[in-house]
Amino acid sequence: MLSISARIAQELAVRPAQVEATVALLDEGSTVPFIARYRKEVTGGLDDTQLRNLEERLRYLRELEERRTAIKASIVEQGKMTPELERDIDSADTKVRLEDLYLPYKPKRRTKAMIAREAGLEPLADRLLADPTLVPEGEAAGFVDEGKGVADVKAALDGARAILVERFGEDAALVGRLREFAQREGRIVSTVVEGKQEEGAKFSDYFDFAEPVTKIASHRALALFRGRAAGVLDLKLAVGEDPQPGSPHPAEVMVAAHAGIADRGRPADKWLLDTCRWTWRTKVALHIELDLMNVVRERAEDEAITVFGRNLKDLLLAPPAGMRCTLGLDPGIRTGVKVAVVDSTGKLVDTATIYPHEPRKDWEGSIHTLATLAAKHKVELVAIGNGTASRETDKLAADLMKRHPELNLTKVMVSEAGASVYSASEVAALEFPGLDVSLRGAVSIARRLQDPLAELVKIEPKAIGVGQYQHDVSPTKLARTLDAVVEDCVNGVGVDLNTASVPLLARVSGLSESVAKNVVAFRDTNGAFRRRQQLLEVSRLGPKAFEQAAGFLRIRDGDDPLDASSVHPEAYPVVQRILAKSGRPLDKLVGDVAFLRSLDPADFTDERFGLPTVTDILRELEKPGRDPRPAFKSATFKEGVEELKDLEPGMVLEGVVTNVTAFGAFVDVGVHQDGLVHVSQLSHSFVKDPHTVVKAGDIVKVKVLEVDLKRKRVALTMKLDERPAPRRPEPQADRRDSRPSQGQRPPQQGRPPQGKPQQPRPAAPQQRQPEPSGALAEAWAAALAKKKG
Repeated sequence: MLSISARIAQELAVRPAQVEATVALLDEGSTVPFIARYRKEVTGGLDDTQLRNLEERLRYLRELEERRTAIKASIVEQGKMTPELERDIDSADTKVRLEDLYLPYKPKRRTKAMIAREAGLEPLADRLLADPTLVPEGEAAGFVDEGKGVADVKAALDGARAILVERFGEDAALVGRLREFAQREGRIVSTVVEGKQEEGAKFSDYFDFAEPVTKIASHRALALFRGRAAGVLDLKLAVGEDPQPGSPHPAEVMVAAHAGIADRGRPADKWLLDTCRWTWRTKVALHIELDLMNVVRERAEDEAITVFGRNLKDLLLAPPAGMRCTLGLDPGIRTGVKVAVVDSTGKLVDTATIYPHEPRKDWEGSIHTLATLAAKHKVELVAIGNGTASRETDKLAADLMKRHPELNLTKVMVSEAGASVYSASEVAALEFPGLDVSLRGAVSIARRLQDPLAELVKIEPKAIGVGQYQHDVSPTKLARTLDAVVEDCVNGVGVDLNTASVPLLARVSGLSESVAKNVVAFRDTNGAFRRRQQLLEVSRLGPKAFEQAAGFLRIRDGDDPLDASSVHPEAYPVVQRILAKSGRPLDKLVGDVAFLRSLDPADFTDERFGLPTVTDILRELEKPGRDPRPAFKSATFKEGVEELKDLEPGMVLEGVVTNVTAFGAFVDVGVHQDGLVHVSQLSHSFVKDPHTVVKAGDIVKVKVLEVDLKRKRVALTMKLDERPAPRRPEPQADRRDSRPSQGQRPPQQGRPPQGKPQQPRPAAPQQRQPEPSGALAEAWAAALAKKKG
């Protein structure tokens, strides 16, 4: 059997030596960002994606080895280990296969088969299986013994059958073949629980539904499981076609073939075939159904977590507006608009609450307050949260700018997802102990305009709201994946050592939350860091943590200009060699792109620092500390379009992509309800993965296809020449919600025809098909069309 390193190398299509070197680094405590950036020579240039995959597989395979060892020890302790069984266990390459092999030896409560063996019925079972010419009733008569609990012939035959059912049902080879058959031919069938039709209306598309296990999409699978958890849906696994009355199920035929049982008219044939039927129906089918349901759930969870991770990465790496004095507005109606001013370092300098809307309608007073704050603190940016009353508050900011052009303000609508979570968090309480909770949200909104990454790391990733059924997946797996995304983003951008918060520092490679607190405490006591080497003076920050963290921490205007770059302190001697050979001081070398590109990296390599590292150093010297995020720009919402009723089919609007799912993208066009650009409307060419076209935070032009006021749905297209449908005066009732994160069924992706709007195909038998009416209904119906190929 292949070693763990060899197996991972084979799966990732890399050399075993690369895997072994990476595993050694991980085991030494190195992080993925550090290895990806500063140990390219060691790993042979594995990137962060390959390293994350390697890390995940390493975890799985080590867990597999631990389980293998435990199982072998258990079987040896029972005195039942054989060379053949040990060989099978050693060659098992999945946890499922391992558990199949262990099933006969797994400690269990007393079963009917155990009781039958204790009553001496195993020889009866063996005889009937070995010689079907025997008459079951005649053979069983000799085993009747009331003293052993075998009252009559029927009891004897039932006990013999229980023994064979357990024997067949725990045969690893047979169970494996049946599982493969069930996975290939199985369908998940969903029906509504009697009496739950009205209560579970949001799951109505699944009241009579079936789809092959191999084809069901992540969002549909998770919707089904949510419906079952809510007590609305019954789910079962239907394997193969239902046989004709009196005919055996294909799985029963497989059991019989494996056991060498056939109907040849012999006395015991019928009894043995009935035993095969019992094996499938009472023993194996339920076991496999549970296994496959878990497989479907895990596969769906993995896809949902991947989607969430990609969206989170896009959001975290959104362009920063920069550290400019910003006024944050957290809109509200009756409770007022909360105002916070943060300076160019992100420090809170002023707060207020204004009441421009109902019921006070103090528009003039609000304008005066905002103008006074803006002038006092030299505000440059106005960040407006995109929640309730956002467009009304946007009007207020526009009026402020119109009346006071001398302030030279720029207003930007900002996603406030997770702001309320931050406001009530322990992090916010420690940061602003004396500040009202409602005002903390305004601070967060202002800061996330300045630097989205620095602010969003303070919020639990799953609360940011860019996921797909994130509440239905494994919390542990979700947290592990999202934490890795945050870690990669933070270290990819770099962190200002003298301004970073504890939550941001805690995401830096090598730094824990407690060490991050010590860094901030050191900074508060001793003033700003002047050199990276000062980190070694921080309590509990030793050489290993310094090695992992130093390259990702930046010191602006410090004693050594290299401390503001991504060049690791261990590689400063390489820079000195470059300076010596060029004959230039550092300040003359930095930024001279033409000269730096004329240098041959091979001239500066040594035993420790190879070509990849030197190449990275030269590239960094071209523009030290550069931010890899794109330049900031904001969407401009159309004046007069503030609510759903203001939308008209045919309107072309600018909007911001808020979420990308497997079936399309949601876009905020400023009406408090995101519109859906179905995957078929993202491009004139076929789109398999929406992430290849758009990402969260993108500013896009969209055309309104249809508006459904009753259901609060907006159908959009990025194909600006697409023909919209007229607005329907009386929209049909439809109880599905357009947002997958709310638990309703999202649409299914289907391939659109080229050059014309997608039309739904006829629904498969026993599947519900919505009645199409207009572009919006067509978009949703088209997504449901691919039920059964």
